[in-house]
This record gives sequence, C-alpha cells and structure tokens, in this order.
Amino acid sequence: MDVAETYSDGRRLLVERPAVGLLGVALLYLFVDLMLRLANVPVELMGVEVIGGTLAVSTFGRFLLDGLIVGLVVGLAGVGLSMTYSILNFANFAHGDYVTTGAFSGWIAAYLVGAFTLGVEEPIGRLLMIQAPSLVSAFSSPLAIVVGIILAGLGAVLTALFLDRIVYRPMRDKGGIPLLIASIGVALALRYAIVFIFGTGSRGVTATGSIPEVAIPTGDGTIPMNLHEGTLIVAAVVLMFGIHFLLQRTKLGKAMRAMADNKDLAQVTGIPTERVIRATWIIGGALAGIAGFLIVLERGTLSFNIGWRLLLLIFAGVILGGIGSVYGAMAGGIVIGIASRVSLVWIPSDFARVAAFSVMILVLLYRPEGLFGGVKTA
Repeated sequence: MDVAETYSDGRRLLVERPAVGLLGVALLYLFVDLMLRLANVPVELMGVEVIGGTLAVSTFGRFLLDGLIVGLVVGLAGVGLSMTYSILNFANFAHGDYVTTGAFSGWIAAYLVGAFTLGVEEPIGRLLMIQAPSLVSAFSSPLAIVVGIILAGLGAVLTALFLDRIVYRPMRDKGGIPLLIASIGVALALRYAIVFIFGTGSRGVTATGSIPEVAIPTGDGTIPMNLHEGTLIVAAVVLMFGIHFLLQRTKLGKAMRAMADNKDLAQVTGIPTERVIRATWIIGGALAGIAGFLIVLERGTLSFNIGWRLLLLIFAGVILGGIGSVYGAMAGGIVIGIASRVSLVWIPSDFARVAAFSVMILVLLYRPEGLFGGVKTA
C-alpha cells in the first residue's frame, strides 16, 4: 500500500467515523501532557495552566504497577468468562461470584494451614469463619498461601460444576438469553449464601506488618513493591502461560478451539463435547477462584462483594479484548487495569472506573470487534 492509498483510507475513515479523529486528538493531548508532567514542564496560557505540570516518575511508576496488578487479576478471571461465552454461547453473570467463592474457600484453607504451621491457638470455628486475627502472609507462612491458591481454585471449580449440573445443563438447549437470565439468579443466590454464612463485614486477612518490600529505583525516588504483589504477578503470569500451552499444545486445547469455532462440526467429527464443556467450567472456575484469592492477598481485605465489584471490569476487559478470545481477555484486562490507575494522573480516584470504561468505549469506536476480534478461544 503506497502513501496515497494510506492517506485516502485515513481520510475516508475520518469522514465516515469522526469519533476516531476526536479519539486521536484526545490521546495525543494526553500523551503530550503526560510527557510534560514527567519533565516537570507546565505550559500556561494567560495565567492558566493548559497542559503539563508536575508528576514524579516514581508516582507514575506506582500507578503503572498498581494497574498491572489489577489488570492481571481482571485478565486471569476474564479467561473463564471468555471461554464460557465462546463455547457455551452465553455471558455468565455469576462469574464474579465464582471469584468470591474461590476467595473465601482459599482463605479458609490458608487460615487453617497458617494457624497450624505458626502454632497459633485459635478455636476451629473462628478459623473456619475467617474471624481470627490477621496471621497469614507469604513471608511468614508460604505453605498457607500455596494451599490457599489450590483450594481457592478447587472451591470455585466444585461450585461451577455443581451449578452447571443443576442449573445450566438442563437449560443448555434453550439458547443464550435464558442462560444469561439464569446466571443472574445464580449470582444473587451465591452472593447471599455467602452473606448468610459469613455476614456482610469486611475482614482483614493478611499480616501486613511482616511483608518484605523491595524498592525499584527511579530518577526521583523509588517504587515500593511487597512480596504479596510479587506473588500475584508471578502466579498470574505463570497461569496465563499455562493456558497458552494448554490451548496450543494439548488435545483438550485443540478440541476447545474446534468447539468454539463450530460446535456442530466438532460433534460430527467425534469431539466429546460434554467433556470439553466440563473442562471449560473447571478451567474457568479455577482461574476465577485463584484470581479472587490473589486480589485479596494483595489488598489484605475480604468481603462478600469482591467478585461483584470486579465483574464489571472483567466484562469490560473481555469486551475490549474481543469477546470469545482468551488472549483478548488477557490483553483487555491488562489494558483496563492500567487505564484505571494511570487515569489518576488527571482525575480523582473515585472516577477511576469511569476512565476504564471510557477507554473501552473509545477503543471500540475504532475497532468494534475488540483488540483480538475474530480470534476464538485462541
């Protein structure tokens, strides 16, 4: 394509979709403003600062790190939601409550193991209700964290398989809309079952005072990162690479990709579709539960609505990446997470979610199918 054709295509795009041009101007302004802020160069017009300002590199680096942490959790949980949509053809609104279920399951296990390994004498009832004093950290009781991650995934998997057996499987031939509506009911039932057992109060679950930190040096300061944040990043990246390996190098992954592309053809060619569906619930539930455990590990607090609060970000990441694409869910989640934190350069923290959804809308104006649109499962 020569320069003339490129110019012609760009001009046609701006004429047919002027919102794209406005998006480009806005992004250019924000980029220039950010560069000027990092260089501590304010630009004033008639005594009013119109662009630039002051922003420490260490502060911006912390925003990026926080955004990466949130994005990895959103992307990890979004994999299961994307797989459910591409293979079962419905948007599962109960997915956020699988995140919550996994978080509670994992932290019950972590508390039991932590109390045993640390020699803490607490009544078993208080440990099962996660009401003991905060005693678990990745430094003081790494075994508790490992067991918690495993049991978080297992708890969410058992919940997902049970609900599929009693709710989704009997309705599987009814279409996507009835399943979607059923998933809303399932979400409410799960959420308030957790409230009935554990109550509505938030719990501080990690021993934050004993967590080692490392300081990443910058030109004007340091970016602190503690062991829990590092654990989250490593675990999420390893799991994402594991999903990549499963999809590309295993028979199950190939069967999942085939079923996502054409379910009827997959059945004709002898692919065991029920087994693939079961594997979808297992993988999606496990990743959702582990994501819930990890975000609680990083934040240090656990509440009944943690999954519900993440659900909208998960949906935003999946839609941004291209619904039905696993890689799109990962990339979209990371973009949404970073956008929600980097936006704090310009707006108050109360509007961070608004910024994340604005990024999703603006990108979809340019690419309606999403970043990885058309790439099913893989």
